[in-house]
Amino acid sequence: MSQPDRAAPGATPGPWKFEVDSTLIRLLAANAQALPHRVAVREKDRGIWQETSWEQTLEQVLRCAAGLQELGLRRGEAILVLGDNRPHLYMGMLAAGALGSYAMPVFPDATPDEIMHVVQHVHVRYVLAEDQEQVDKVLDLRERGAPVEHVVYDNPRGLGRYKTPGLSSWQDLQQRGARRLASESGLRLALIDTATPDDPAVFIHSSGTTGKPKGVVLSHRNILAGVRNAYRARAFDFGEDILAYLPMAWVGDFAITVGAGVALHFTINVPERQETVLHDLREIAPTLYLAAPRSWDNLLTMVQVRMEDSTWLKKRLYDFFMQRALAAERRKLEGHPRTFSQRLLQPLGEWLVTGPIKDQLGLSRLRHAFTGGEAIGEDTFVFYRALGVQLRQLYGQTESSAFNAMQDPDEVRLHTVGRPLPGVDVRIADDGEILIRSESVFAGYYQEPEASARTLADSWLHTGDAGYLEPDGQLVVLGRLSEVVHTAKGERYIPNYIENRLKFSPYIKDVAVLGRGRDTLAAIICVDKESVGHWAEVRGISYMSYADLSQHSAVVELLAAAVAHLNTTLPEGLRLRNFVSLHKEFDADDGEVTRTRKLRRNVVEERYAPIIEAIYGGQREVSMSAQIVYESGEVGVTERLLAIKEL
Repeated sequence: MSQPDRAAPGATPGPWKFEVDSTLIRLLAANAQALPHRVAVREKDRGIWQETSWEQTLEQVLRCAAGLQELGLRRGEAILVLGDNRPHLYMGMLAAGALGSYAMPVFPDATPDEIMHVVQHVHVRYVLAEDQEQVDKVLDLRERGAPVEHVVYDNPRGLGRYKTPGLSSWQDLQQRGARRLASESGLRLALIDTATPDDPAVFIHSSGTTGKPKGVVLSHRNILAGVRNAYRARAFDFGEDILAYLPMAWVGDFAITVGAGVALHFTINVPERQETVLHDLREIAPTLYLAAPRSWDNLLTMVQVRMEDSTWLKKRLYDFFMQRALAAERRKLEGHPRTFSQRLLQPLGEWLVTGPIKDQLGLSRLRHAFTGGEAIGEDTFVFYRALGVQLRQLYGQTESSAFNAMQDPDEVRLHTVGRPLPGVDVRIADDGEILIRSESVFAGYYQEPEASARTLADSWLHTGDAGYLEPDGQLVVLGRLSEVVHTAKGERYIPNYIENRLKFSPYIKDVAVLGRGRDTLAAIICVDKESVGHWAEVRGISYMSYADLSQHSAVVELLAAAVAHLNTTLPEGLRLRNFVSLHKEFDADDGEVTRTRKLRRNVVEERYAPIIEAIYGGQREVSMSAQIVYESGEVGVTERLLAIKEL
């Protein structure tokens, strides 16, 4: 069956019409009926892409739902989903949603304590795990008192001799469900019709930057409303090809891979491993791709590294055409048309330089490219636009099903996140907070009525973000409202706003800006080991470890140049006067950042208090020991003498 033409914004074509007053399982069943043999999911296994049709996907989801129901999973109960992106884990979440249960994905690298918080908070008795590593985590938690009764694993490798009660494979679950579907007439239709639009589609936990993560239950109506709003804004079309590589516990993955994937019958491609994502990206060449700014930065760094190692002729061609493409894109962003020479050279540049680069990166078919989560560097953003990738900024959050605002393809500005989506109302409160109202907004935090009442006061979602609307309706997001602080001299600033702009440098991975109640601002900086390591290698600078690299005098001067550049854009009273290059990265296992790499400021300021006191005490260096939690669970200590750089 041919791909339908795009309808006018707000309309949906032919037999694939969907409404928010539906459920994901009903839309899956509609896909199986209208497009039974079209590929729904591809999974790379041992180097070969294995395909599953919409008809086969529905059958596996129904078998999973029937099997889980026989094991005792009921409406209102939760099933923990633990692992990297795998088709069967996605199917398990759809099956849980079909039963009116909570599908609760957790980051695969979450520590046992983090998982225990989730399991005890919601009283989880069922787990769908990817492999032996995740099963071992769950069994360890069970020994510590977690109420887990049934664990279903996807990859059987290494689990053949496990005799633990309640442990079964995905195949066992499929066979159990198949027997029920064959013997119980009407069960298939009952499973499709069990869930209502207001039943849970997924249970996501907030990032927990200021405390323990809160539970966010998003209904089928919420998810589908978010998809509808984004579709009307031309975020994606029917039948997109996507790469499902983002963490399953992040709302953006569920909203796009499962929500939009089912509602708009995408082809969902699952990489073989996280380590092969870039290789698989090139093979798939998706039409829709969402990535955090750091991922776009990494791709750009890879291009720059390869060009430095290339031949003289290729370097000259790259420099010649990219400089002109960048200049043309900057003119366009400033509202000026391209010059005659720029228009003349563009096709030749596409053939010789930009086209081959896009092909190497897997971006040759990309129609919809997004960045979100935090601000992206101007140089990175302009590079991709000059390359011919129509990169756009997206603003959303867990509580509103991932989609609030986005840039129009033909109306992109560096400092805004675009206009609010159709179906999303935005207003700015008196204190500068961004307020949202939409069908995509959740009903409240799980078992936290007080937090829910604060967040949903007056029927508006209080995002916690500070921002403003420009006269033409473009939304500008400044940062977290709770992080608005003042210096001792009364200067008002948002640390995250400065941190994001300092991270525009490819050499800086994480930053913590200091200065609350102080006379001046300072920063603790974590270098990006890959990009700084390559920079050092090219210049013949040797090092043994991250700590050695970060403390090298040349690297400190490199960071000083990045800070000095940032200072030129800041008011005099908010310029950074000192910084320390930290001897280790901020680590989620150490509690310094969340799993989505958002800074836990209170943890950082407490743990690195000696550094902060040394900076503001006028010292030139400080001895710092830090506790490190290794993957094995063992705890170690590192100690270094850190230089305090003054600007």
